[in-house]
Amino acid sequence: MRIVIQRVKQASVTVWDENMPQDSEKAGRIVGQIAAGLCVLVGVTHEDGVEQIEKIARKICELKLLRDVNHEDIPANRRSVVDAAAEVLLVSQFTLYADVKKGKKPSWSHAAPGELARPIFDQLAAAIRARGVKVETGEFGAMMDVQLINDGPFTILFEC
Repeated sequence: MRIVIQRVKQASVTVWDENMPQDSEKAGRIVGQIAAGLCVLVGVTHEDGVEQIEKIARKICELKLLRDVNHEDIPANRRSVVDAAAEVLLVSQFTLYADVKKGKKPSWSHAAPGELARPIFDQLAAAIRARGVKVETGEFGAMMDVQLINDGPFTILFEC
């Protein structure tokens, strides 16, 4: 599993109705929205399972990435999502496993197919919720707009 963790002031995911033009206000609906916390892009590969789910859930919940109680960004005083009672927005993103080493077109062979990736993504969301964290998600497999205000910017890549 490969994730991109972004510390955010706010974030949301809008899903678009395929039958409506994207410039239409009626076409999009917000499916996930958080205040301050973490926006996490999640890529799943073929070998992922329970071990990866637990390790990633623990990292997301326990890494000391958020500002302190005075909203200062002092590394020694940073808090975890659990410490800060912050929220997490999880967004599935198979493109994190793009291979662009050869040619002009990305290969997606390292990304797990939807029927394998979706249950793992859902189990990751459940594992984070089980730690008492509010989790919002995008819509698996949909065309989505992810909007966020990156706090810092503060972005971390992690893979297990």
